[in-house]
Amino acid sequence: MADTLLDIRGLNVRFSTPAGDIHAVKGIDLQVSKGETLAIVGESGSGKSQTMMAVMGLLAANGRAEGSAKFQGEEMIGLPLGKLNRIRGAKITMIFQEPMTSLDPLYKIGKQLAEPMMRHRGLSAKAARARAIELLKLVKIPDPERRVDSYPYEMSGGQRQRVMIAMALANDPELLIADEPTTALDVTIQAQILELLAELKQRIGLAIVFISHDLGIVRRFSDRVAVMRTGEVVESGPVADIFANPQHPYTKMLLAAEPTGRKAPPADNAPVLLEGRDVDVRFTMGGGFLSGKKLDIHAVDHVDIRLKEGQTIGIVGESGSGKSTLGRALLRLNHGTGAIRFGSDDISEASREEMRRHRRQMQLVFQDPFGSLSPRMTAGQIVTEGLLVHEPQLSKSDRDLRAIKAFMEVGLDPATRNRYPHEFSGGQRQRIAIARAIILKPQVVVLDEPTSALDRSVQKQIVELLRDLQAKHDLSYLFISHDLAVVRALSDYIVVMKGGKIVEEGATDQIFDAPRETYTRELMAAAFGK
Repeated sequence: MADTLLDIRGLNVRFSTPAGDIHAVKGIDLQVSKGETLAIVGESGSGKSQTMMAVMGLLAANGRAEGSAKFQGEEMIGLPLGKLNRIRGAKITMIFQEPMTSLDPLYKIGKQLAEPMMRHRGLSAKAARARAIELLKLVKIPDPERRVDSYPYEMSGGQRQRVMIAMALANDPELLIADEPTTALDVTIQAQILELLAELKQRIGLAIVFISHDLGIVRRFSDRVAVMRTGEVVESGPVADIFANPQHPYTKMLLAAEPTGRKAPPADNAPVLLEGRDVDVRFTMGGGFLSGKKLDIHAVDHVDIRLKEGQTIGIVGESGSGKSTLGRALLRLNHGTGAIRFGSDDISEASREEMRRHRRQMQLVFQDPFGSLSPRMTAGQIVTEGLLVHEPQLSKSDRDLRAIKAFMEVGLDPATRNRYPHEFSGGQRQRIAIARAIILKPQVVVLDEPTSALDRSVQKQIVELLRDLQAKHDLSYLFISHDLAVVRALSDYIVVMKGGKIVEEGATDQIFDAPRETYTRELMAAAFGK
């Protein structure tokens, strides 16, 4: 086709491991035309991301690609690095799934946004900074003139993802590869980002490869879809045709996968396990030798919350609303004020040593699994690390048996426990993080976006797993998420946060079916089109 921008033929991707080669992508064909959006969908580990990483020449050191991937007629597979770098970042750009590991923690975001513009377009530092501020405005980051001088750690997960999107758009590329670009974003920002990408596509003829597990977004945003399973394309075609009349059983399964059911609330007389009263968290940014003027941020603003035994409280709100900060404050992982009780103990002023005996009962699953998993440890070592601290009497073989059980509980093959994090997909890494928390059988688990990197079918499995573990061990969850469908399926009580405050709270059905506040209704409209 004359308008074909990217033409992939017979692409194979293999990874060398101690256990032998892993055939991640198996001779697939894909084409992307100018100005169109091709969605690639499939479960974690299906080869979606590795297909595009091969095209970009970004495979891990133990990976190799064979076959053909031509961009505007030029072969990308095996292209010398110098020529490849003239295309990457200029004509083809990529938004990565995990922004915290893609942004340099030592450099301000303005400098990181400016670098590709100075390199590929020859802009001066002053002009590149001005363009960086424009890009931050474009992706809806508030106060861009100040935020351009922020470091990545000073921004929420959603804000970091928007920085990545801005960086990808900096040089007006012809092809944008978006690998789960809305994973870390709340529903209202998801809608804004998709609207922005659609506008750019229309205005500059941008072609997009959209890798996602969110079939609702794929249906609204894409022109064509390719369904991948275990490294193969099992079905492809126009989005309307695939969604209305799927032919392959796997496609039918994906379309039917949606977290369902409702969690029953705990008994009225269930004891309060974790309570925060008048919790207040403030941060000061800047003020150092190179950081400029100090800025005080009121992240959590005098919040009261009570978590009962066996209860799941879903905490929802936009990026930067204080959800994750509140969860960490309740676990005493950041500094704040207010009264915090765990069971019968007041832990508000507990020392580090005093808190250590509570840590086993208070676990946290992080939003960014790749950033929280040591690249130098195997998955099995990561999962059993807590046992070395809390159950030091266990032998190595006993720990390994516990790892096998934990892997099976979260739907991972125990035979993969000797692999390293980079050898897993994003969804598989998240399941490793969940296994690391549940192996200690805690009483309270703070789940910070635990399903954000997972495809729908695995989300459903994780929701069912968390329900089963909760029923079996009387676990209590604080479930922080922007995915309202998952929140509804897992939670019996909802807290809605905005600007560090709780704006509305109540039983799940009450909040979803009859929200009182305008902000809550806006969240529901963005997620469900209500």
